[in-house]
Parts: sequence; structure tokens; C-alpha cells
Amino acid sequence: MSQPGILYATLAYAVWGLLPLYFAQLLQVPAWEVTMHRTLYALVFLLGVLSVRRQWGWLREVSGKPRVLAAFALSALLLSVNWLVYGWAVQNGHVLDASLGYFILPLVNVAIGFFLLGERPRRGQWLAVVLAACGVLWLTLQAARPPWIALALAVSFAFYGLLRKLASLGALEGLTLETLMVAPFSVLALGYATWQGHSALAQGDPVTVGWLLLGGPLTAIPLLLFAAGVRRITLTTLGILQYISPTLQFALGVWWFHEPFAPARLLGFVLIWAALLVYSLEGWRFSRRP
Repeated sequence: MSQPGILYATLAYAVWGLLPLYFAQLLQVPAWEVTMHRTLYALVFLLGVLSVRRQWGWLREVSGKPRVLAAFALSALLLSVNWLVYGWAVQNGHVLDASLGYFILPLVNVAIGFFLLGERPRRGQWLAVVLAACGVLWLTLQAARPPWIALALAVSFAFYGLLRKLASLGALEGLTLETLMVAPFSVLALGYATWQGHSALAQGDPVTVGWLLLGGPLTAIPLLLFAAGVRRITLTTLGILQYISPTLQFALGVWWFHEPFAPARLLGFVLIWAALLVYSLEGWRFSRRP
């Protein structure tokens, strides 16, 4: 198993886990507008990196491959949906629901790895997955309603991860292509909102604009790390590392944003953390074998 891949994925999930702190600075900006700004400024950041590296040959290669372009159009759509739902959830006091979505995500990753990619988790890994599934089921039952926010986040990002794992382009090139595909829609939407005087740019608050600009590197860097990591490790391992992000989000939701948290829900999170412990111990024992 690739150690750099584990490091890349861990750093990406840590940044994503702390993103609610960023969105808290933009409560006055609609979630769709934040998503459009993130897309454009991430694209500017990526184009700058490509310019420094003089790495443009891939554009000619993909321009004549409709299947590759179609696959990246789908991954760009899934990524945009994920950004939009996540931003809306944080801005509307659903950080804990967002964390539930990313607790569900590893289970979706393991299922995709097993059914679509032929990956075969070991017994200890299966035990960890079962424990985590019980925790997620308990949390879902405690909510007393379909967890739409959680399911939308989990499904959209799980299939995004699958497409990136199978992608023919590297992390930098693939993310650039995705943002290039979404950028025209972002320009049109922001241009219309600015013309109507409703956008953050029309309001002209320099602090808000500064936070929006910061969304470029905050969006691009962890996605580059994730795309680099997902190509080097199995989806099963990726699924367990994913718990870093929702655990941080959970902590922020309870202790920073002070969202209501019924004590009965704690059992679900305990089961999930137990799954992490089981998986870590199993992985440590397996790594010590000759």
C-alpha cells in the first residue's frame, strides 16, 4: 500500500473537516454563489500552477476523446452538487447532518470497491465496516426522517471518487478540466446576479470578497491531494480514512457551532469510532506480517 497515498488522502480529509469554519465567514452569501466563486477561483489557481509547470499537452490529448470528456463532465457535475449541498448545509445549521453524510460515505466507498472493482476486504476490515454500518443506522433512526443531506453528500462524492480513481488524467489536469467545464455556467450565473445587484461582488464588501477569493486554494489544494491519494490506495482504505473529515465536522458542530445534539445519538458515533479502532489495529497487525 502506498504511504504517500495515505498521507495525501489524510491531509485532504483534514482540510475538508475544518471547512465549516470557512463557510461560517460567508453566511451572508447564498450557497450557490459561494459554489460559483469556488469554481472560478479554483480554476484561476489551477491554471496558475499549470502555467508555472508548463503542463498543457494533456489538453490536446483529451480534446479528441469524447468518452473522456463525458466522464469528466459527469465528475464535474457530481462535484458541483456536493459543493452546493455541503455549503447549504453548513450555512443553515446542519453541520452534524453533513458529518453524518461523510460518515456514510466510507460505507458507500467499500460497497463500490467490493461490487464494482472486485476489492476483497479482510475479516478485520469487514468487522470495522459492520460496526460503522450499525453506527450509521442508529444515527439515521435517531433523526426520525430520511437523511437527505447526508445521502446526497455521500452518494455524490463516492461516485466522484470512483470516476477519479478510473480517470485517465492526473490529479492536477483532471481537476482543471472539471473546473473548466463548470466555469462558463459560473460566469453566467455570477454575471447575472452582479448585474441585478444581488451578488457579493455587487455589494463590494472587501472582507467578503477576500474570503471568497480564499475559496480558490481551499478548494483546489485538498481536491488535488484527494485525487492524488485515491489513485494510490484502495477504496476500502480510502473509506476508513474518510472518517477524519466527519469527526472534525462533528466536533465543530457540537462544540463550535453549538448545534443541538441528543445524547441518544452518541451511541452511533461511539460505534463508528470503535470501527476506526478495529480497522487501525487490524491494519497494524497485517503490516507486521512477513
